[in-house]
Amino acid sequence: MKQLHNGERIHLVDNKARQYALTLKAGEIFQYSGETIPHDELIGKADGSVVTLSRGKRMLALRPTLGEYVLKMPRGAQVIYPKDLAMITIWADVYPGARVFEAGTGSGGLTMALLRAVGDRGSVVSYEAREDFAKTAMKNIERYLGPVPNLTARQQDASEGIEPEEEAGGFDRVVLDLPEPWRIVPHAARALRSGGLYLSFVPTVPQVMQTVEALERATVFGMIETFETLLRTWNIKGRSVRPDHRMVAHSGFITVARKVEPGLLAARAAEVEAAPGHDSDAEEQDEENAA
Repeated sequence: MKQLHNGERIHLVDNKARQYALTLKAGEIFQYSGETIPHDELIGKADGSVVTLSRGKRMLALRPTLGEYVLKMPRGAQVIYPKDLAMITIWADVYPGARVFEAGTGSGGLTMALLRAVGDRGSVVSYEAREDFAKTAMKNIERYLGPVPNLTARQQDASEGIEPEEEAGGFDRVVLDLPEPWRIVPHAARALRSGGLYLSFVPTVPQVMQTVEALERATVFGMIETFETLLRTWNIKGRSVRPDHRMVAHSGFITVARKVEPGLLAARAAEVEAAPGHDSDAEEQDEENAA
């Protein structure tokens, strides 16, 4: 049985599924809408216990999932939503033992997802240009994961380059969450090993256009794809089944690409341009019809 312990970040959940974050500290008191409960009554309880506040309100005491923690943790930069964290780790194919480069660290949500995906055998190197963001991120990461010896965190602007000693041997994955990822693309092209994956997350169309253009100019990236993820929950109560009135709709575009030898890509581009009466849209439509 896992118990809640002193110094741990937990969530109290009311009967409307609203979550309230607190860090357990012996001797302190949690207050909620005129009701209280001493932290000492929570410390030692089993994860998932029902607790009763001073006026009889009952709440669940839980150790939060990573997704729940990210949404409630202190923020410097805007956090990436759990729906996108899940997609990023799968589409970037972050695996146990992988060596990952990340920029920027932000509030640390994506960094934690990457650390969990690479496991103890892997490593994450994360750059963050802003000192305040970097400090907030490290507090969030250590509060949830504890000491992380396989994380190298640097207060550094990735657009100025990646440290040569970190770049040596090549990263398996490059994952970017910053406003101008196209400025990092030339460094990513050099830092990634052959066959390695690039992924970036941006919120707007102009940003994603510039990112894809930079990837194409680099001439070493193939299989470039861009997509967004929409999440709609459903309300199911007996025979009443309907989608919720609110959904987590557009939050950002994910662009992925693979580092490959440039010869084939350059040759194909030249062939396409030289083809008489070439129509790229028609060609794509023909390929879809054939599939």
